[in-house]
Parts: sequence; C-alpha cells; structure tokens
Amino acid sequence: MADVARVAGVSHQTVSRVLSGHPNVRKATRAGVQRAIDELGYRRNSAARALATRRTRTLGVIAVNTTFHGPASTLSGLEGAAREQGYLVSAVSLRTVDKEALTQAMTHLATWGVEGVVVITSQRQAVDALAELRTPFPVVTVEGGHSLALPGVALDQYLGARLVTEHLLAVGHETVWHVAGPQDWLEAEARTAGWRAALEDAGAPVPPSLAGDWSPLSGFRIGQQLAGRAGRRSGPDPRLSAVFVANDQMALGVLRALGEAGVRTPADVAVAGFDDIPEAEFFPPPLTTVRQDFGAIGRASIRLLIDRIEERALRDTHLTVAPQLIVRASTARPLA
Repeated sequence: MADVARVAGVSHQTVSRVLSGHPNVRKATRAGVQRAIDELGYRRNSAARALATRRTRTLGVIAVNTTFHGPASTLSGLEGAAREQGYLVSAVSLRTVDKEALTQAMTHLATWGVEGVVVITSQRQAVDALAELRTPFPVVTVEGGHSLALPGVALDQYLGARLVTEHLLAVGHETVWHVAGPQDWLEAEARTAGWRAALEDAGAPVPPSLAGDWSPLSGFRIGQQLAGRAGRRSGPDPRLSAVFVANDQMALGVLRALGEAGVRTPADVAVAGFDDIPEAEFFPPPLTTVRQDFGAIGRASIRLLIDRIEERALRDTHLTVAPQLIVRASTARPLA
C-alpha cells in the first residue's frame, strides 16, 4: 500500500479508503490510486489484513451430497452472496453427516479462521447432529426447515408441493400420484406432506407414494412400475393420469420409462417435477416444475450470518423463501 501511495502521490490512508470503498474520496483521486494499483499489480495481502483487523472476512459452509442439484445450487448461491458482501467462502463437502463428521468439519473450518458457518442441513441426521454441537462461532442453517433453535433459511417445500398438486387437480385429474425422495431428506418429507395435504383438502384419493433416491435411474425404475398402471385402476388404487415427482432428475427417468412403454405425456399421463433445473424446459416434453430461488436463499442466509457475526439485532431468525410454480407442456387435461 505504501508503494501505491507513493506512485499515486497520496497518503497511505487515502489508498486504504479507496480499497475499502469509502465515499469521502474525490473521483480524480480514486482514479489515480486505481491507476497506480493497476500499474504495480497490487493485490491485498489477506493474511496481513486479518492480523491488522483481527477479521478474516471468511465464512465456512458445510454441505452434504453436493453432487445433487439442490445442495450444489445452494452452495453456489451462498458463495455468490458472500462475494457480494466482500467475504470469501471455505467449503467442506461431506458424503454422510453425523456428529463426528460435523465436528471434524467445524474443527477444519476453525483452523482457517472462519467468522461464521452456514450448514446445509438437508437430512434429518444433519439436524440431529447439529443440535448436539457447540460451536465457537455463529451458525446459520439452510434447507433444514426450522426445527432447530439456530437461525435458518428454508424454501417452503410444503407450499411448492401443494402448488403443483393443486395445479394437476385443477386441470381435471382425479388424483395425483407421487414419486418421493429419500425418506431421510427433510425436503422429501415436506414435499410429500404438501402433496398429501392438497389431495386430502380437495377430497381426492391418496395413492401410495413410491420413494426414489433423487437419481434419474430410480425415477426410471419407478416409471416402469407406473407405466403398467397408467390410465387404469390398479386393484384398490385410483386411476393413474398424473404424477408429481419430487425432483426434476427423477422426473426425467419417469418420462423415459413412460415413453418406452408407449405411454404419452401429457396425453395419457401428466408429469410434474420440482427444482426447475436448467434442462427442465428442454425435456421432451418441457417439464412443469417448482422453481427454487437459490440466489435468494443464499443472500438471506449470508445476510443472517453476517448480522450475527457483527452482533446486529435479528428481527427474524427463521426466514422462508417462497417457491414458484412453472407450468410447461408436460401437464394437461386428461383424456376423457
């Protein structure tokens, strides 16, 4: 910074103000300092800054199964929101989560001097493990519902499932079948609850749900089972003409299985998903789905965490982000 100040012909304090975005710097002075920075190739020394300010401006994130769209997109949203606020992110990705794994992850992040941690608590096991943990820094949860006393942000999964189920009923289907996610995932639990409640409130039959593992392969295998029931009653179960699948990747598998069995979508069976992955509008046919705003989730989570780090009063400790129903060609009125 002293070199930059000398080349720009200003004081060390002026360079510091320019770097921190302080408003009380004249436009011409700011431009001169920036030219000196560019000429010298100056970059801030984060370690030196941390020693001087006693702040690392680094946040930790702990995620599980980031190969899945939801956790991966949530992590991306958190990283983007942190950068907007001038923070770096140090992330730890776990394959499974229990108290020991979570403790090790927290210890690892503590050695990097993080000021706070966001934990993506998609599975009930993660919520249970986190409830038993004491941490030396502020913690905010994401996607775990609001079952913990810790501050948290969550998409309204229950509402999203209700919206898509009510849409399918509104276009004339007698009932809606459901391909659920894994039973230990909180999102799967909430989506199943929303689907069931929408059917019960409408007085519609509630078919048995079938659980997959979020993958297209599991959706394909379940789709093969559903194809045999399409357009007719199966014993005591109601007629199958519409399916709500708990994520878009399983919905892709269901669509292929139905197509290979000669079942047309949406003419014979309407199919809807959840997540609105980038490929969803290019499925054959384009998929009706529920959109999650991962950017909004990231911004709300980071804002909540920074408020805790800076010890600002929190008006809301549990924030809920609303989903959006996206209607495309995969859902339509059933054939008479």
